[in-house]
Amino acid sequence: MKLKDLSEAGFAGWSHLRPNEHRAEPHDIWKARRFIEEHAAEHISLAKVARTIGINFTHLSEKFKQVTGTKFVDYVARTRFEKARELLEDVGLRISEIAFTVGFQSLSQFNRVFKKLSEKSPSQYRAMNLRRRKGR
Repeated sequence: MKLKDLSEAGFAGWSHLRPNEHRAEPHDIWKARRFIEEHAAEHISLAKVARTIGINFTHLSEKFKQVTGTKFVDYVARTRFEKARELLEDVGLRISEIAFTVGFQSLSQFNRVFKKLSEKSPSQYRAMNLRRRKGR
């Protein structure tokens, strides 16, 4: 699959990022998460999502954290990180391509978030997965 195809396909189907799936989720939070998942490769701001779903951005921020247990910006970063992890399995893609395709604004931001969430750099993560696959 080409990077263009991936960005056009969006991030639909990322429902596994739902920490409270056993409780009823407020509809506006569901809509916010869905918007993030579908538009993660684009520039996303709290204000843009709040406008899209029709609520005040301060209210969205507070309610999002309360319901999901995660701050808005952390949720966006994790959504992008999860997609990047998948793409790192394709050794034909450069790490910089992956970073920008999933929505990070800079390579340094991508590296920082990736290391924070996986305790490895994207290069280390890719190398570890390659060794693991060769060992099968």
